Amino acid sequence: MTATAPVHGTWEPRPAARWEDAFLSGNGHHGALVFGDPNSERVIVTHHTLVRPNGRDPRPPQLADGLPALQDRLLAGDRTAAESFTDGRPLQWVQPFHPAFQVRLRRPPADCPDYRRDVDFTTGVVGAACAGWTGRLFVSRADDVIVHHVTGPDLTLDIDLDHRLPGAPTGLGVGHGAVLTPEGALLSLRARYPDGDRACTGVTQVTVTGGTTTLVPPGVRVEGARSVLLLTRVHRHTGELDVVAEGRALRDLPQEYDELLDRHTALHRTAYERVTLDLGADPAERALPGSELLTRPRGAALLERLFAAGRYHLLSASGLFPPRLTGLWTGDWNTAWSGAFTQDANLNLQTASAAAAALPEVTEAHARLVRRQLPDWRDNARAVFGARGVVAPAHTDGESGHAYHYNREYPLHLWTAGADWLLKPLVDHDETQGTRDPRTAEALAEVALFYEDFLTRTDEHGHLVVVPSYSPENRPANASWGTLNAAMDLSAARHALRTAAAYHPGPDADRWHALADRLPPHRINEDGALAEWAWPGLEDSYDHRHLSHLYGVWPLDEITPYDTPELAAAAHRALELRGAENDSAHGHLHHALVAARLRDADRVAHALGQVLDGDFFHASLMSAHYPKRQVYNADAAHTLPAVLIEMLVQSTPDRLVLLPALPAAYPSGALRGVRTRFGAEIDLTWSRDGAATAVLRPSRTVRVEFRTSSGAEPLDLVAGEDRALTLRAR
Repeated sequence: MTATAPVHGTWEPRPAARWEDAFLSGNGHHGALVFGDPNSERVIVTHHTLVRPNGRDPRPPQLADGLPALQDRLLAGDRTAAESFTDGRPLQWVQPFHPAFQVRLRRPPADCPDYRRDVDFTTGVVGAACAGWTGRLFVSRADDVIVHHVTGPDLTLDIDLDHRLPGAPTGLGVGHGAVLTPEGALLSLRARYPDGDRACTGVTQVTVTGGTTTLVPPGVRVEGARSVLLLTRVHRHTGELDVVAEGRALRDLPQEYDELLDRHTALHRTAYERVTLDLGADPAERALPGSELLTRPRGAALLERLFAAGRYHLLSASGLFPPRLTGLWTGDWNTAWSGAFTQDANLNLQTASAAAAALPEVTEAHARLVRRQLPDWRDNARAVFGARGVVAPAHTDGESGHAYHYNREYPLHLWTAGADWLLKPLVDHDETQGTRDPRTAEALAEVALFYEDFLTRTDEHGHLVVVPSYSPENRPANASWGTLNAAMDLSAARHALRTAAAYHPGPDADRWHALADRLPPHRINEDGALAEWAWPGLEDSYDHRHLSHLYGVWPLDEITPYDTPELAAAAHRALELRGAENDSAHGHLHHALVAARLRDADRVAHALGQVLDGDFFHASLMSAHYPKRQVYNADAAHTLPAVLIEMLVQSTPDRLVLLPALPAAYPSGALRGVRTRFGAEIDLTWSRDGAATAVLRPSRTVRVEFRTSSGAEPLDLVAGEDRALTLRAR
C-alpha cells in the first residue's frame, strides 16, 4: 500500500494498552477515547462540563481599597510590595476536569488475526477490526451523541458502564441501572461527587439486531447478534437525572448507523476539509502507521500527518467550549493542572490556527467561553482594581471566570493583559470575515473602560505606568513577580485601546487613542534585547518557557520587520537569549510562532525539531506537555498547525506575506484553503527551485501590501475575481 497524497487519518496494527494511546473522537461537547485489546474494548466517555467540586472559594479577592498603597510602594522602589497584596488564601486550583466512565465491551477470549485500528479525520470515525468483527465509533456533531456500532457473525458481548478509572475519588456515590427494552437494553451510571448534590450520569441505549439480550448486572449480555448499536450521552447535574426521559430521547434519534453518520459527516467533513497541507512526502512513508512515523521525526510524512491530526483534534475538541489543556479528553480523574482552560498562554496557542485554518467553529467555541464569563470578569475588575470594565483570569474550569487562582509566586490576579489576549482571536475572526460582531465590540469597550480607570499613575516623563504589572509566569532577576510595566501589559493596553477605538469611532475613540498615546515605549536592555519589563533597573530572566514579552510580535502586529525594524531586531535578540527552561511543548511552539513572524526560518526549524525529536506525541497523535510523553496535554498537537501556516502565509488586514520562514527541510509543497485577515482564501504551492504560485480568491475589494523575500509591492484585489501571484525561481 502507498499513498500518493497526504493521509487524512492514522492507524495502528496493535491495540492500545494505555488510554493515552487511545484514538479520539469528539464533537466539542462529548469526547470518546477508544482503546483496549480486541477481547475487551473500552471507550472512555468525557464531556466539557465534567469538573469535580474541590471546595474552592471562587470569589475574587477584595483588594481594591489597598491598590493605591501598593502602587505607591512599587513606584517608590519596593520590589517585593506585591507579595502581600492578597487576601491570605492559599493557592486554589480550579475544579478539575475528569472522565465520566468507560463503556466496556468484552468478548469471549479468542485469537484475533489481522487486527487493525484506525481513525478517519475526515469523518471522525474511530474503527477497529479483527477476525470478522468490526467496531466503529464517532461523536455526532448533528445529534450530540456517542455512536458505537459493532458488527460481526454471531456476536457475543458483555456490555457495562464502569466508573473505575485512575484517580476516581473513593467517596463517589455510584449507582448502576440496567433494564431490558424492546430494542435491547438501557444502561445508566450515576456518580455523585462527595459532599454535595452534584453528579454526572451517563445513559447508553443498546440496540441489538438478532440474538438475545439478558441482564448480567451491572450490565447486559448479548448473544448470537448480527450487530449492536450503542448510543451514549452524559450529563452533569444536581439532584437526579431522569434516566427514563433520557432513554426516550435516545430512542427518538435515528436508529441506523449510516443515517446517524451521514447527519454528522455533513458538518464535520465540511469543516475538516477546508484546509490541507502537502509537503511532498515519500508515498511509502505516508502509508506507515503513526507509531512508525514517530520514529522518523524529521520526515515530511510525519509533519503532514501531525498537521492533519492537529486540525482534526482541534475541531473535535471545540464546541461548547474551546479545548482544555487536554483538549476534550482524559482517562484520569487527577488531570494535570486540573485540565483547566489555561488562559495566559495555552488556550490561545492551541487555537492559534483557527482564523487562518478556516475553523470558525473553534473561534465560536472560544467566544462562548469568553461571553459566558464576562460578568465574572467585571467582578474581577471591581474587586481587585476598583475599576469598571473587565479583567480576565489566567485559569478557569469553564464554570467560573473569577480570578481566584493565585499565590505569591503566581500573582495571576494582577495580570491585566488577559482580556485583550483572549479577545484577539475574536478580532482576527472579524477581520477574516469582514464584519464586526457587536458582542465583540461591546467586550472591547469594556476592556477600554478598565484601562481608563486603571491607568492613572505616571512616571517622571509623563508616561502612564502599568502598576501593578505581571508577565506570565516570569519575574525579573532582581525583583518579585508583581512589578511595573511588563512588556505584555504595555502591548495589550495599547492594542486594546486602539482596537476598541476602531470598533467605536467617535468621542470614545478619541479618548482611547489619547490614552494609548500616553503609554511608554518598549525598552531595549543592555543586551540589545526587547526587555520583558520596560522599567529602569529591572533585569531580565531569560530561561523561561513563556514568551509573554513578545506579545507585540505574535499574535499582535505591533512589532514587525517591516514597520518597526529596530524593535523587531530587539525582539529577535530576546528570542535568541530565551532558554527553554523545562522543555514544555507550548514554550517551543510559541518560540516558533514568534520566529516565523520575525522571518527566521532556521529558528522555526529548530523549535519544531525540539518537539519532533523530543518524543512528545503518543501513538494517538495527541501530545504530551514534556518530552518522552510525560503528562497528556494538547498544546503541541493543537498548536503545530498554526506554526506550519505562519511559516508559509501571514496576513494582516492590509498585508500579505508569502513564505516568510520556510525551513530548508521542506523545499516543495502545497497549502490550500488558508484564509487571510483581508478576506481572501489562498492556495499556495512552492517548489525546490524557489518558485511559488499563490491563487487568491478575495471576498472583498481591497488593496494590500504584498511582501516576499525580494521586497514589497501593492496588490489590488477585487471581490469575486481570482488573482494568481507568481514568485520567480532562484
